[in-house]
Parts: sequence; C-alpha cells; structure tokens
Amino acid sequence: MIFGIGTDICDIRRIRASLTKHGERFALKILSDAELVTWRTRSQRWPERGVRYLATRFSAKEAFSKAVGLGMRMPMTWRLCEVGKLPSGKPAIVLHGGLKRWFEAQGLCAHISVTDETDYAASFCVVEYAFPAPPTITP
Repeated sequence: MIFGIGTDICDIRRIRASLTKHGERFALKILSDAELVTWRTRSQRWPERGVRYLATRFSAKEAFSKAVGLGMRMPMTWRLCEVGKLPSGKPAIVLHGGLKRWFEAQGLCAHISVTDETDYAASFCVVEYAFPAPPTITP
C-alpha cells in the first residue's frame, strides 16, 4: 500500500549558480559523505557532470521528503538522506541516523527514479509500506 508519492524538478542552472556563489559549501550542505566522494570525482573529470550529479541528488531528496510528508524538517535532513545505487545501477534511497530509525519504525520502503536533461533534473519517489497492511475487517 502506498504511503506517499513525491516529485521534484530542479533547474540545473540554479544549482550551477549556487555552486558558483557558495562553492563546495553548497555541496557539503546537500550531499552525504559518500555522495561527496562521487561528486568530487565527477567534478574533477568533467565539471558539468558534477553539477548534474548534485542537481539530481537535490531533486531526489526533495521528492523523497515530499513522499514521506516531512518536507525539510526533522528527522529529514539533506545529509541523512542519500541516493545510492544498486549493483544493477538502479538508484536507491539510503537513510542514516534518526531519519533511518524513523523510516524503519513506520515500516516503509522507498523507490526513486532520477533523470536529467540539459537544464533540468527531475525525480519521482514512491514510498510504500514494506509489508502489506492487514486486511480491513468490516462487521
């Protein structure tokens, strides 16, 4: 059973402008430690690829926060929510700390999709109960 659905579209030009204005501080605010490693590697090889990576992570975390209904308030924080990937390459939500504990206590699981194209990054997230809800008993 679906708990929530979230979507987000992000203007990559805004992310680029934030990086120009704030430098790495902006990435440090948005990315988890593991994501920072990937971002730095991609940015060194091809700066535009680093910008797109940051934009897709920003968008995915926004979509996830909407799907769980928290927005950007505790226990949801940028750095406690990570977008990893499975061996197949499929993106996956990886949670840490208090956000992970809250999410697991709710019995939830998340599915995320990310994409980017020229000026925009977009994400779609579905959060569902990890186990089927018990059947409703009617008298």
